Amino acid sequence: MRPALRLLPLSLCIAVSLNARAGDDMPQNWSLCPVQDVVKPFAEAQAAPEGIGIDNTEQATDIEGDALTGTEENPVFNGNVTLRRGDQFMGADQLTYDKGQEHYTAEGSIRYQGSGLRMTAARAEGDQAKDVHTIHDLDYQLLANRGNGGAERVTLTGDIGSLHGATYSTCAPDARHWELRANRIDIDTEKGMAVARGATLRVGQVPIIYLPWFMFPTDERRRTGLLFPSVSNSSRNGLDWKQPIYLNLAPNYDATLNPRLMTNRGVQLGAQFRYLVEGGAGVVDGTWMPDDDLRDSDRSMIRYGAFQNVNRNWQARANLNWISDSRYYEDFSSSLDGLSQSTSFSEIGVYGRGHGWEAGITSDYWQLADFTLTEADLPYNRVPRAYVHWERGLGLHFVGGVDAEMVRFRHPLFDAGSRLDVKPWISLPLEGDSWFVKPTAAFRHTSYELDESLTASRSRSRSQPIFSLDSGLFFDRDTRVKGKDYLQTIEPRLYYLHVPYAYQDDMPLFDTQPLTFSWGQLFRDNRYSGADRQADANQLTLALSTRMIRQSDGRERFSASLGQIRYFDESRVSIPGEPVTEKGRSAWVADANYAPTDRWTFGASYQWDPKFNRTDLASIRARYLLPDDGVFNLGYRYRRSLLEQADVSFLYPINPTWSVVGRYYYSMYDSKALETIAGLQWDSCCVAVRLVARRYVHNRAGDLSNSVLLEIELKGLGSAGQDTRRALRRAILGYNRDDLYLVPPQTATGQPTPPAIDTVNDASP
Repeated sequence: MRPALRLLPLSLCIAVSLNARAGDDMPQNWSLCPVQDVVKPFAEAQAAPEGIGIDNTEQATDIEGDALTGTEENPVFNGNVTLRRGDQFMGADQLTYDKGQEHYTAEGSIRYQGSGLRMTAARAEGDQAKDVHTIHDLDYQLLANRGNGGAERVTLTGDIGSLHGATYSTCAPDARHWELRANRIDIDTEKGMAVARGATLRVGQVPIIYLPWFMFPTDERRRTGLLFPSVSNSSRNGLDWKQPIYLNLAPNYDATLNPRLMTNRGVQLGAQFRYLVEGGAGVVDGTWMPDDDLRDSDRSMIRYGAFQNVNRNWQARANLNWISDSRYYEDFSSSLDGLSQSTSFSEIGVYGRGHGWEAGITSDYWQLADFTLTEADLPYNRVPRAYVHWERGLGLHFVGGVDAEMVRFRHPLFDAGSRLDVKPWISLPLEGDSWFVKPTAAFRHTSYELDESLTASRSRSRSQPIFSLDSGLFFDRDTRVKGKDYLQTIEPRLYYLHVPYAYQDDMPLFDTQPLTFSWGQLFRDNRYSGADRQADANQLTLALSTRMIRQSDGRERFSASLGQIRYFDESRVSIPGEPVTEKGRSAWVADANYAPTDRWTFGASYQWDPKFNRTDLASIRARYLLPDDGVFNLGYRYRRSLLEQADVSFLYPINPTWSVVGRYYYSMYDSKALETIAGLQWDSCCVAVRLVARRYVHNRAGDLSNSVLLEIELKGLGSAGQDTRRALRRAILGYNRDDLYLVPPQTATGQPTPPAIDTVNDASP
């Protein structure tokens, strides 16, 4: 029998509505949750194939049962009753249908599955003519996540439904660490909105929040409303409360208002606007704080970041930053990055890339962000800068190319000028299975057109040939260590560089500085950044590397490198204040990494100057991966006459749910701890609580601030309090295991990016 019975729209998602939460840059950790079904799957139910949508209103309804009794007008289905319509399924022990009144009643072991929801209930009845349905004593489970709960009854009228005595949680019923209870929830599936009345959020058995009335979304469509607040306390800010307000303005753009109260400083107003267009996107955000009690002045910041694809090869990008004063990053950044930021950098340009070429036209601007400096310390602005890199095979194994740059320099205090730098080159890379040889010849021409007030002779130029020969060998052998097979390699490398001397003392210094001596500099053709200086050279680099690679999985267990430059002549090119590069040998550069097990990793870098018998640089690092995602980090860094620091950080699991976190970052030069963190966190299946105390240097004068951060994360619902995970993720490498395999992002020009300012960005367009 196939009556035209419309299956009640139980797909209104019931408690999916309560799964509205602020976004997060880290995925939620469900590893502690056992894989279990609160409502067991129904063998008779069939879900729609993934990615295929089914319009159930266009589908016929099938009713089957073991026995059919009653009359033609009032059929009664008994025993293993199933009702199917599209991807929706209902099962019952008995179903009675009144054709005249279009009423039905289903009793006994009610089972329902459809549209992301599975439930069991005691009884259901409905009026098909009015499309009104009621389900009693139900338990439900969401199929797309771990949300589950129950309700005394659900009343459905078309697209509108009301849940009475409803609960929702992502915890298992036998471990209800948190639960949302509401007297009534009215849901409109067409609009995707719901209203809860008399709602209480419980942690354990303790009610912590009572909301007599609130509105929330029932699907993934963005909605205007309040996001979870951020609350913290510190000695500098006092009680710090930030309440983000999300505004859904259009499908492709939105805004977030961020009012913030700091009891020791005042009120700050922040806002962020985001847009998404075809081939591009952008974000503009800013803050304004009238009469900051800390500085007794108005404070503000504006940032704009965007990109726009012009075509398949060209893209326009902007990264603009402005701050009201030179202490803004110091006062509003909660990380040590704010202290290291002496400037605010802005850049805008058009960038292109294709087969064998890169090019761009940009402009950049520097703003002072360090109150201990003056504008005289600012780098030159490049307005504009045009560059191109081109290379292509020339036949007969030859490869040729050109690097060119043209820049107009400006400065708020100093006269400047324009610079043209052109470097054509040709190379003959040859290689075999165990060797390579790469001779390269280049010619570098740099010319200036300086401002009249800067010099009597406005024109300057320099031309130098550059020749280099890079060569290496690869030796490998199979070996066996402690019963395991390894591939051992030995890789000697020679790099010869010859650049004749050219007088350059009369040329300006716009954007050029000596590079920090390191392993990479052993194989560069210039020891300076920028084009204002091209070092003369007659030198040979000797380097040796070795590796031990486990053949079972290809993992590198050990690696070591050692290298040194032999200077055959003294380098005559220098900049003011730079020590002369004398004839003889450079410092030895050594680097080694060792992983004795899958959990232990050791690393060390060392530079030793044999001429003065002194250590120029030393770095030691160790990491141990504890069970249950724990980690222990130890680091030591030394650079002669600059810094000496020790750094210890850890995430130590006491048991699968409790763990302690900490960091101690100490400067021997300053005899002071730069940052100290101690915290305790409880991470259960469906809830996490983190309490972190932090003491850190907040300005260049070395003043210390104290803060206490508390965050309660209800997985599947949201979090309240300060974003402790961001702070811990920055302080403890490996706090999120994926971070061990990430490379920190850089701007296109390698310029520093502004430090993270305390803003809220929780919703995504």
